[in-house]
Amino acid sequence: MKKVAFHTLGCKLNFAETSAIGRLFTEAGFVSVTLAQRPHVFVLNTCSVTENADHKCAKIVREALKMAPEAFVIVIGCYAQLKPEAIAAIPGVDAIFGTHEKFKLLDWITDWHKKKSDELATIQVTSIKEKLTFSPSYSIGDRTRTFLKVQDGCSYACSFCTIPLARGPSRSATIAEVVAQARTIAHKKVKEIVLTGVNLGDFGMVDNKRQTSFFELIQALDKVEGIERFRISSIEPNLLRGEIIDFVAKSKRFVPHFHIPLQSGSDKILKLMRRRYLTALYQERVAQIKEQMPSCCIGVDVLVGFPGETEADFLETYHFLNELAIAYIHVFPYSERDHTKAASMPDVVPQKERVRRARMLRILSEKKLTYFYNQHLGQTATVLFEYGTDDKVMEGFTENYIRVQLPYQQRLTNKLCKVLLKEINPEGVVVPALLQPVQPTSTEVDYLKKKTH
Repeated sequence: MKKVAFHTLGCKLNFAETSAIGRLFTEAGFVSVTLAQRPHVFVLNTCSVTENADHKCAKIVREALKMAPEAFVIVIGCYAQLKPEAIAAIPGVDAIFGTHEKFKLLDWITDWHKKKSDELATIQVTSIKEKLTFSPSYSIGDRTRTFLKVQDGCSYACSFCTIPLARGPSRSATIAEVVAQARTIAHKKVKEIVLTGVNLGDFGMVDNKRQTSFFELIQALDKVEGIERFRISSIEPNLLRGEIIDFVAKSKRFVPHFHIPLQSGSDKILKLMRRRYLTALYQERVAQIKEQMPSCCIGVDVLVGFPGETEADFLETYHFLNELAIAYIHVFPYSERDHTKAASMPDVVPQKERVRRARMLRILSEKKLTYFYNQHLGQTATVLFEYGTDDKVMEGFTENYIRVQLPYQQRLTNKLCKVLLKEINPEGVVVPALLQPVQPTSTEVDYLKKKTH
């Protein structure tokens, strides 16, 4: 029986797609294993949002082949679509599949023998301009939360972004298809679904026509029985309309957590980036959320060192973020991407300066998160506990995305538990106290009996 191992780089959407492709391998008779178990096939799902993500591709291939030298190496994902020839030059890569082909790679490959060093890798990558269909995906089995892909691609044209080049225009599943998948996931005893997409708020493009909206989707999902929580992964501020905020504030299933990309707190830079909003709209969205959901967690994406960003522009971003009622910041130093408008813009910011600015914002993010956590100490919350990473500790998240940590207890896995948020530990994670008893598992009962005797 053949064995396959997977590694995923990038966003939640990639994790959902890797899981879906993994199920295709399982249906074909493969067994999913780790690299340490020397798989016959290794699939690397790549990202290309930053230059660093590109560099990781070659590094991971090398590391994989050290552990499994005879593994048939397949590279898929955004980087595979954008630069298949560069990947083919990486020693040990056997096949590359683009956006069109990655869900059909088992149809293409019939011979799993590793290529010789003088043989060229197989490349199956067609133009992103070809008509694209929507390929449904969701992650399952690797954690208590499921990432459900409901939208793919992007029809925006931000000057720094390669995603439209790698994934094509915006397209979605239908509401009926998403609801059906949510019900399937519910039958697997999953407690939380995280909705994912490239431009999630643009949900509704089916067969190149606007058929519905993200607001209509969340209204339908809110009625699905068996799912305790729905979480919105990331949504553009111009698409986070008031009706969505109002609905989440009243919903018992959609949790108070928004991740809203900002990219810059300078209107001048936002215009250069060709974003579809200015800081006033962003500020308005945050204020509306906090007015209706004071305990809501708001996360932000920021890109620093964009061409033309002066020190004054950066400080404008810094002070804008400092004044916002946000909980954390994901910071990305700008990196030049081929075939983007920004790559040819003047007034390039030196790499050293990009790193310095990113460090300043990451420190600000740590302060913001600590302040957000401190605001909630002494309060009660509901935590969904994840599988423990080892036999010592396990973690989980509250409704509003506060990370908590407890000594490992198997019976808490995939349980929603009422807790008191007590204190922040040295790792910056909140330590809770359980407020309700949780019945031990049969395994733990047997263990306790043996220990007693």
